[in-house]
Amino acid sequence: MILDITLVTFGICLLLLGLAGCILPVIPGPPMSYIALLLLQATRFGDFSLRFLLMGAVVTLVVTVFDYVVPVWATKKMGGSKAGMAGAVIGIIVGLFFPPAGIIIGPFLGAIVGELIAGRDGNTALKSGFGSFVGFLLGTGCKLTVCLVLTWFFVKELIF
Repeated sequence: MILDITLVTFGICLLLLGLAGCILPVIPGPPMSYIALLLLQATRFGDFSLRFLLMGAVVTLVVTVFDYVVPVWATKKMGGSKAGMAGAVIGIIVGLFFPPAGIIIGPFLGAIVGELIAGRDGNTALKSGFGSFVGFLLGTGCKLTVCLVLTWFFVKELIF
């Protein structure tokens, strides 16, 4: 009984960290939320099927990878060159040191600076930066959706 309460409490903490991790890239949001489900499974409250847990693991992995790939992809889709994509990646890394604003602004500014260094005009550079920003929003939206769904399953299993 004490172990169940401890695991559920720790799981709730991980769910909250997971939701925070949707915005703060230092915290891997979806993996934290998924681990919370595994902790609940280890208690008398958890009764998830193996299929559900495997599907959850795959979705968690895909959305985590997607979150790192989509800003670069969106930069390219909006006309960004390799320099813009490289700038977006550098901007993501630099932005990690200045959360939360740096996480949003870093890829945007990185893509613009990369394009300007490559000799592209200001409009193209701005469009590339906008693509990076849209990619960030898509990645964040996907992470948030997965974390909210995992949280819902956790609460549903715990209460009902």
